[in-house]
Amino acid sequence: MRSARRLGTGPGFTVDVVTCVDDHRRWSPPEVGDDYRLVLVRTGRFRRKTDEVASLVDPTTAYLGVPGEEERFAHPAGGDVCTSLSLSPALWRSLTGEGRRKLRPTVYVDARVELAHRALLTAARSGDQQFALAERLLALLSTVLGQSSSDHADGSATTGSKARLVTVTRAERLVTAAREAIAAGHPAAEGLVPLAELLGASPYQLSRAFSREMGVSLTHYRNRVRVGRALDRLEDGETSLAALAVELGFADQAHLTRTVRRHLGHTPTALRRLLTGRPAHER
Repeated sequence: MRSARRLGTGPGFTVDVVTCVDDHRRWSPPEVGDDYRLVLVRTGRFRRKTDEVASLVDPTTAYLGVPGEEERFAHPAGGDVCTSLSLSPALWRSLTGEGRRKLRPTVYVDARVELAHRALLTAARSGDQQFALAERLLALLSTVLGQSSSDHADGSATTGSKARLVTVTRAERLVTAAREAIAAGHPAAEGLVPLAELLGASPYQLSRAFSREMGVSLTHYRNRVRVGRALDRLEDGETSLAALAVELGFADQAHLTRTVRRHLGHTPTALRRLLTGRPAHER
Protein backbone atom coordinates (compact mmCIF):
# COMPACT_ATOMS: atom_id res chain seq x y z
CA MET A 1 0.00 0.00 0.00
CA ARG A 2 1.30 3.45 -0.93
CA SER A 3 0.30 6.85 0.41
CA ALA A 4 1.48 10.38 -0.35
CA ARG A 5 1.47 13.57 1.68
CA ARG A 6 2.10 16.98 0.11
CA LEU A 7 4.92 18.85 1.87
CA GLY A 8 5.08 21.88 -0.35
CA THR A 9 4.51 23.36 -3.76
CA GLY A 10 5.87 26.23 -5.81
CA PRO A 11 6.15 27.49 -9.39
CA GLY A 12 6.81 24.36 -11.43
CA PHE A 13 7.34 21.89 -8.59
CA THR A 14 5.72 19.88 -5.83
CA VAL A 15 7.33 18.04 -2.90
CA ASP A 16 5.63 14.93 -1.51
CA VAL A 17 6.48 12.36 1.12
CA VAL A 18 5.60 8.92 -0.23
CA THR A 19 5.23 6.04 2.23
CA CYS A 20 5.11 2.44 1.02
CA VAL A 21 4.35 -0.48 3.33
CA ASP A 22 4.55 -3.25 0.73
CA ASP A 23 6.52 -6.39 1.50
CA HIS A 24 6.94 -8.54 -1.58
CA ARG A 25 9.83 -9.93 -3.61
CA ARG A 26 7.96 -10.23 -6.91
CA TRP A 27 7.81 -7.35 -9.34
CA SER A 28 4.66 -5.24 -9.26
CA PRO A 29 2.47 -4.73 -12.33
CA PRO A 30 3.88 -2.03 -14.63
CA GLU A 31 3.24 1.60 -13.72
CA VAL A 32 3.61 4.46 -16.20
CA GLY A 33 4.85 7.78 -14.86
CA ASP A 34 3.23 11.03 -15.98
CA ASP A 35 5.76 13.57 -14.69
CA TYR A 36 9.42 14.48 -14.43
CA ARG A 37 10.60 13.61 -10.95
CA LEU A 38 13.49 12.97 -8.63
CA VAL A 39 12.90 10.41 -5.89
CA LEU A 40 15.19 10.20 -2.84
CA VAL A 41 14.88 7.56 -0.15
CA ARG A 42 14.55 8.72 3.44
CA THR A 43 14.35 5.27 5.05
CA GLY A 44 14.18 1.69 3.81
CA ARG A 45 15.10 0.24 0.44
CA PHE A 46 13.42 -1.33 -2.59
CA ARG A 47 14.09 -2.41 -6.17
CA ARG A 48 13.04 -0.62 -9.34
CA LYS A 49 13.04 -1.95 -12.89
CA THR A 50 12.88 0.11 -16.09
CA ASP A 51 13.64 -1.20 -19.59
CA GLU A 52 14.34 -4.59 -17.98
CA VAL A 53 17.20 -3.07 -15.96
CA ALA A 54 16.81 -3.49 -12.19
CA SER A 55 18.46 -1.32 -9.57
CA LEU A 56 18.54 -1.21 -5.78
CA VAL A 57 17.26 2.12 -4.42
CA ASP A 58 18.11 3.15 -0.85
CA PRO A 59 19.32 6.30 0.97
CA THR A 60 22.61 6.10 -0.96
CA THR A 61 20.87 6.25 -4.35
CA ALA A 62 18.18 8.35 -6.00
CA TYR A 63 16.37 7.88 -9.28
CA LEU A 64 15.03 10.11 -12.03
CA GLY A 65 11.69 9.41 -13.69
CA VAL A 66 10.26 10.83 -16.91
CA PRO A 67 6.74 10.87 -18.42
CA GLY A 68 5.74 7.70 -20.23
CA GLU A 69 8.39 5.57 -18.55
CA GLU A 70 7.25 2.10 -17.48
CA GLU A 71 8.36 1.07 -14.00
CA ARG A 72 8.05 -2.02 -11.81
CA PHE A 73 8.84 -2.23 -8.11
CA ALA A 74 9.71 -4.94 -5.60
CA HIS A 75 9.99 -4.57 -1.83
CA PRO A 76 11.88 -7.59 -0.46
CA ALA A 77 13.01 -5.65 2.63
CA GLY A 78 9.62 -4.22 3.63
CA GLY A 79 8.45 -0.61 3.50
CA ASP A 80 10.16 2.66 2.76
CA VAL A 81 9.68 6.42 2.99
CA CYS A 82 10.73 8.60 0.04
CA THR A 83 10.74 12.24 -0.97
CA SER A 84 9.36 12.76 -4.47
CA LEU A 85 10.13 16.03 -6.27
CA SER A 86 7.81 16.49 -9.25
CA LEU A 87 8.84 19.09 -11.84
CA SER A 88 7.00 20.82 -14.65
CA PRO A 89 8.33 20.20 -18.19
CA ALA A 90 9.55 23.82 -18.35
CA LEU A 91 11.51 23.59 -15.07
CA TRP A 92 12.93 20.20 -16.06
CA ARG A 93 14.16 21.58 -19.40
CA SER A 94 15.72 24.61 -17.75
CA LEU A 95 17.64 22.40 -15.32
CA THR A 96 18.74 19.79 -17.87
CA GLY A 97 19.81 22.18 -20.59
CA GLU A 98 16.70 21.82 -22.76
CA GLY A 99 17.17 18.05 -22.76
CA ARG A 100 20.56 18.09 -24.48
CA ARG A 101 22.25 16.11 -21.70
CA LYS A 102 21.71 12.37 -21.40
CA LEU A 103 21.05 11.52 -17.77
CA ARG A 104 21.56 8.27 -15.94
CA PRO A 105 18.35 7.09 -14.24
CA THR A 106 20.06 6.15 -10.96
CA VAL A 107 22.38 8.51 -9.09
CA TYR A 108 24.75 7.89 -6.19
CA VAL A 109 23.74 10.03 -3.19
CA ASP A 110 26.78 11.01 -1.19
CA ALA A 111 26.53 12.32 2.37
CA ARG A 112 26.46 15.96 1.23
CA VAL A 113 23.47 15.29 -1.02
CA GLU A 114 21.74 13.51 1.86
CA LEU A 115 22.34 16.55 4.05
CA ALA A 116 20.87 18.77 1.30
CA HIS A 117 17.86 16.43 1.20
CA ARG A 118 17.36 16.87 4.95
CA ALA A 119 17.72 20.65 4.58
CA LEU A 120 15.00 20.55 1.90
CA LEU A 121 12.63 18.75 4.27
CA THR A 122 13.38 21.31 7.00
CA ALA A 123 12.64 24.15 4.55
CA ALA A 124 9.37 22.48 3.56
CA ARG A 125 8.28 22.49 7.20
CA SER A 126 9.26 26.14 7.67
CA GLY A 127 6.29 27.47 5.69
CA ASP A 128 8.49 29.65 3.43
CA GLN A 129 7.82 27.75 0.22
CA GLN A 130 8.38 30.58 -2.25
CA PHE A 131 11.97 31.24 -1.18
CA ALA A 132 13.46 28.81 1.37
CA LEU A 133 11.91 25.67 -0.12
CA ALA A 134 12.47 26.73 -3.73
CA GLU A 135 16.09 27.63 -3.04
CA ARG A 136 16.83 24.32 -1.30
CA LEU A 137 15.05 22.37 -4.03
CA LEU A 138 16.94 24.02 -6.88
CA ALA A 139 20.29 23.55 -5.13
CA LEU A 140 19.56 19.86 -4.55
CA LEU A 141 18.35 19.31 -8.12
CA SER A 142 21.34 21.08 -9.60
CA THR A 143 23.74 18.84 -7.68
CA VAL A 144 21.92 15.59 -8.44
CA LEU A 145 21.39 16.34 -12.13
CA GLY A 146 25.04 17.30 -12.46
CA GLN A 147 26.07 13.93 -11.01
CA SER A 148 23.57 12.15 -13.27
CA SER A 149 24.98 13.66 -16.44
CA SER A 150 26.34 11.06 -18.84
CA ASP A 151 29.57 13.06 -18.88
CA HIS A 152 30.30 11.55 -15.43
CA ALA A 153 29.37 8.00 -16.38
CA ASP A 154 31.72 5.18 -17.26
CA GLY A 155 30.63 4.02 -20.70
CA SER A 156 32.03 0.50 -20.26
CA ALA A 157 28.57 -0.87 -19.42
CA THR A 158 27.17 0.17 -22.79
CA THR A 159 30.00 -0.83 -25.08
CA GLY A 160 31.92 -3.98 -25.92
CA SER A 161 30.98 -7.57 -26.59
CA LYS A 162 28.08 -9.62 -25.29
CA ALA A 163 30.50 -11.39 -22.93
CA ARG A 164 31.47 -8.00 -21.51
CA LEU A 165 27.81 -7.21 -20.82
CA VAL A 166 27.39 -10.54 -19.01
CA THR A 167 30.43 -9.74 -16.87
CA VAL A 168 29.00 -6.32 -15.98
CA THR A 169 25.67 -7.91 -15.02
CA ARG A 170 27.40 -10.30 -12.65
CA ALA A 171 29.33 -7.42 -11.15
CA GLU A 172 26.12 -5.45 -10.66
CA ARG A 173 24.53 -8.39 -8.86
CA LEU A 174 27.57 -8.75 -6.64
CA VAL A 175 27.55 -5.05 -5.77
CA THR A 176 23.80 -5.08 -5.09
CA ALA A 177 24.22 -8.04 -2.74
CA ALA A 178 27.07 -6.24 -0.96
CA ARG A 179 24.97 -3.08 -0.54
CA GLU A 180 22.06 -5.10 0.84
CA ALA A 181 24.31 -6.85 3.35
CA ILE A 182 25.71 -3.50 4.51
CA ALA A 183 22.24 -1.94 4.75
CA ALA A 184 20.94 -4.93 6.72
CA GLY A 185 23.87 -4.77 9.15
CA HIS A 186 24.94 -8.35 8.40
CA PRO A 187 27.88 -9.36 10.65
CA ALA A 188 29.95 -10.26 7.58
CA ALA A 189 29.67 -6.65 6.39
CA GLU A 190 32.07 -5.60 9.13
CA GLY A 191 35.03 -6.51 6.92
CA LEU A 192 35.99 -6.92 3.26
CA VAL A 193 37.20 -10.53 3.58
CA PRO A 194 34.14 -11.94 5.41
CA LEU A 195 31.79 -9.96 3.15
CA ALA A 196 33.45 -11.35 0.02
CA GLU A 197 33.27 -14.86 1.49
CA LEU A 198 29.55 -14.39 2.23
CA LEU A 199 28.94 -13.37 -1.39
CA GLY A 200 31.06 -16.11 -2.93
CA ALA A 201 33.66 -13.78 -4.43
CA SER A 202 37.28 -12.97 -3.81
CA PRO A 203 38.04 -9.77 -1.88
CA TYR A 204 39.76 -8.40 -4.98
CA GLN A 205 36.75 -9.14 -7.22
CA LEU A 206 34.35 -7.52 -4.77
CA SER A 207 36.51 -4.45 -4.20
CA ARG A 208 37.15 -3.92 -7.92
CA ALA A 209 33.51 -4.46 -8.93
CA PHE A 210 32.23 -2.14 -6.23
CA SER A 211 34.50 0.74 -7.19
CA ARG A 212 33.63 0.34 -10.87
CA GLU A 213 29.86 0.11 -10.38
CA MET A 214 29.37 2.69 -7.62
CA GLY A 215 32.19 5.11 -8.39
CA VAL A 216 33.44 4.95 -4.80
CA SER A 217 35.41 2.36 -2.86
CA LEU A 218 33.70 -0.19 -0.64
CA THR A 219 35.35 1.41 2.39
CA HIS A 220 34.04 4.84 1.44
CA TYR A 221 30.56 3.45 0.82
CA ARG A 222 30.39 1.65 4.18
CA ASN A 223 31.42 4.84 5.95
CA ARG A 224 28.85 6.76 3.88
CA VAL A 225 26.12 4.45 5.24
CA ARG A 226 27.38 4.88 8.80
CA VAL A 227 27.47 8.67 8.39
CA GLY A 228 23.85 8.54 7.24
CA ARG A 229 22.92 6.62 10.38
CA ALA A 230 24.83 9.15 12.47
CA LEU A 231 22.78 11.94 10.85
CA ASP A 232 19.59 10.14 11.87
CA ARG A 233 20.70 10.04 15.49
CA LEU A 234 22.02 13.60 15.50
CA GLU A 235 18.77 14.85 14.00
CA ASP A 236 16.97 13.11 16.87
CA GLY A 237 19.16 15.10 19.30
CA GLU A 238 21.70 12.44 20.29
CA THR A 239 24.10 14.01 22.81
CA SER A 240 26.59 11.24 23.52
CA LEU A 241 29.00 11.03 20.62
CA ALA A 242 31.07 8.42 22.44
CA ALA A 243 28.07 6.10 22.72
CA LEU A 244 27.10 6.82 19.11
CA ALA A 245 30.59 5.92 17.91
CA VAL A 246 30.43 2.55 19.67
CA GLU A 247 26.95 1.83 18.34
CA LEU A 248 27.96 2.54 14.74
CA GLY A 249 31.15 0.50 14.92
CA PHE A 250 33.75 3.29 14.97
CA ALA A 251 36.96 2.82 16.93
CA ASP A 252 36.16 5.78 19.17
CA GLN A 253 34.58 9.25 19.19
CA ALA A 254 37.56 10.77 17.41
CA HIS A 255 37.22 8.23 14.58
CA LEU A 256 33.52 9.11 14.24
CA THR A 257 34.29 12.84 14.15
CA ARG A 258 37.03 12.45 11.50
CA THR A 259 34.81 10.32 9.27
CA VAL A 260 31.81 12.65 9.53
CA ARG A 261 33.99 15.69 8.83
CA ARG A 262 35.55 13.97 5.81
CA HIS A 263 32.14 13.20 4.30
CA LEU A 264 30.30 16.39 5.23
CA GLY A 265 32.85 19.05 6.11
CA HIS A 266 31.28 19.52 9.57
CA THR A 267 31.79 17.99 12.99
CA PRO A 268 28.96 15.94 14.54
CA THR A 269 28.37 18.73 17.07
CA ALA A 270 27.95 21.33 14.32
CA LEU A 271 25.63 19.01 12.40
CA ARG A 272 23.50 18.44 15.49
CA ARG A 273 23.00 22.19 15.82
CA LEU A 274 22.24 22.45 12.11
CA LEU A 275 19.74 19.59 12.09
CA THR A 276 17.95 20.32 15.34
CA GLY A 277 18.20 24.12 15.41
CA ARG A 278 19.35 24.08 18.99
CA PRO A 279 22.68 23.59 20.80
CA ALA A 280 23.31 20.31 22.55
CA HIS A 281 25.90 19.46 25.17
CA GLU A 282 28.43 16.90 23.95
CA ARG A 283 29.33 14.26 26.46
